[in-house]
Amino acid sequence: MPYKPASRALQDLIVLDLTHARAGPVCVRQLADWGANVIRIERPGDPADFSGRHEADFQNKHRNKRGIALNLRDPKGRDILYRLARQADVLVENFRPDVKDRLGFDHATLKAINPRLVYASISAFGQDGPYKARPGVDQIVQGMSGLMSITGEPGRGPMRSEFPLPTS
Repeated sequence: MPYKPASRALQDLIVLDLTHARAGPVCVRQLADWGANVIRIERPGDPADFSGRHEADFQNKHRNKRGIALNLRDPKGRDILYRLARQADVLVENFRPDVKDRLGFDHATLKAINPRLVYASISAFGQDGPYKARPGVDQIVQGMSGLMSITGEPGRGPMRSEFPLPTS
């Protein structure tokens, strides 16, 4: 599918989107809306992507992006990612640090392939520290932040907010 920018502001940027959940896709969507050539790297056969592909939330998070399915656990999939990274200007990911290290798309590896690559990591608990390996999905962040202690119904326990927080 040819690249047709939504805007001309960032039309010269190539962005690789290795994000999932909410915070990452919404962040990269902004770049796509401003005209960046965003290539979304999807997991092959991911039921979360396939089942919701036509739903409004999926369309909202991934508008103006192109996509490719790559198995990053397979050396062939990583080789394709490396070829894309050679040409890219920006890569955005929101994996836990141990996952990207194990799968070989960590900052050091990709910087060696493309020294000018801007590598952006989004994580709920940071890249180092005691909670770095924890996933940061919405319900966990709502509970740990104390938000769930002030929501809900009288006489019942903590309840998740109706609106998602932008977590990865």
